[in-house]
Amino acid sequence: MNKLILIGNLVKDPEQRTTDNGIQCSTFTLAVNRRTSSESTDYFRVTAWRQLGALCAKYLSKGRKVCVTGPVSCNVYQGYDGKTYASMEVNAEDVEFLSSRPAEHDDEIVR
Repeated sequence: MNKLILIGNLVKDPEQRTTDNGIQCSTFTLAVNRRTSSESTDYFRVTAWRQLGALCAKYLSKGRKVCVTGPVSCNVYQGYDGKTYASMEVNAEDVEFLSSRPAEHDDEIVR
């Protein structure tokens, strides 16, 4: 079984797009702090599809805390500088909004 649970903060606002087939998609980067003496941070690229993706794009923004659940994959690529990098990518099955919404959305309910 490949299922990861992450709790962290968005690095920047989600990017929303629609595929050629008309499916909505939202992507964002999640910063997850480690509980070690060095206090390092890991970054995960998260993709949310369809209605979940639309809700993420509408209600999430930079700095918001979320819990993401879903399978993870590791992609290796070569950067423009010639170095090899690895990217951890999560296909979100569930995104739980943990921090309170901004005041301008007080009349809206997320379901």
